[in-house]
Amino acid sequence: MKQRLTRRWAALPLLAALAALTVDGGAAFAQAEAGAQTATGKGGAASGPIGLPAGYTLVWSDEFDKGALPDESKWAYDTGMNKQGWHNREKQYYSGPRAENAALKDGRLVITARKESLSSQADWGGQQYTSTRLITKGKAEWTYGYFEIRAKLPCGQGTWPAIWMLGSQGDWPASGELDILEHMGQKPDWVFSTVHTTSGHGGHGVGDGRKLATACGQFHDYQMLWTTKEIRFGIDGQVHAAYPNLGKGAAQWPFDKPQFLILNLAIGGDLGGEIDDKIFPIGYEVEYVKVYQAGK
Repeated sequence: MKQRLTRRWAALPLLAALAALTVDGGAAFAQAEAGAQTATGKGGAASGPIGLPAGYTLVWSDEFDKGALPDESKWAYDTGMNKQGWHNREKQYYSGPRAENAALKDGRLVITARKESLSSQADWGGQQYTSTRLITKGKAEWTYGYFEIRAKLPCGQGTWPAIWMLGSQGDWPASGELDILEHMGQKPDWVFSTVHTTSGHGGHGVGDGRKLATACGQFHDYQMLWTTKEIRFGIDGQVHAAYPNLGKGAAQWPFDKPQFLILNLAIGGDLGGEIDDKIFPIGYEVEYVKVYQAGK
């Protein structure tokens, strides 16, 4: 697997800053993020409403209400780096079709991480934890649109769930990355949205976080509106981050080409942090994924 299929964390320098934040520390967070400015500049913290724009229609969805396992006409299992180990020093083995790690229950997708070793698998790389990483690559990809994912995140030290997108053409970071949501169990009341490009990636990605007391343990709507001019990220109808097209070329804006969607639950690693083995098994639930586009 090429490295472009590997999620980088946008804000590693923020960990120290986050540790010092108070309940009303959103402003301090925004100032701490490398490269984050207002939506009228390079991108970063933003505010305002977000919702389905007029004239947009549903073009793709999964409400996880049919069958026992994820629909393989819509999702593929990404297992390509199990043998050598995943980037970011993550500790999980991503399984293929296996109800213990990804199953449909009560109209929801449940991705479950477990403390176990699948040493009988040919691609096992010594991992002591299992999980799932689902992708739409080769099945559904989009250029622009309104994306909404309703999900309940896990509460546990060492978890690192994400909802994100990668460019299907070219290598990372030139093809771009859109992190609709990242969450880490060691900071359970914060969620993050970030954009990665050639001009800003890894610890220099552009985005912002939002303090959300019920980020883990309750369902929320995670939203992204991607147009030719701007990308906006929101939660429950409220924007917290934006990234504008400054017209400076592909290094700053590679987002005029298709991207595919990823749902995964990583364990440990650079942002997952130290793992508390008492939390397992632990689940990440998704009620639906919906994609809308203009004029379709």
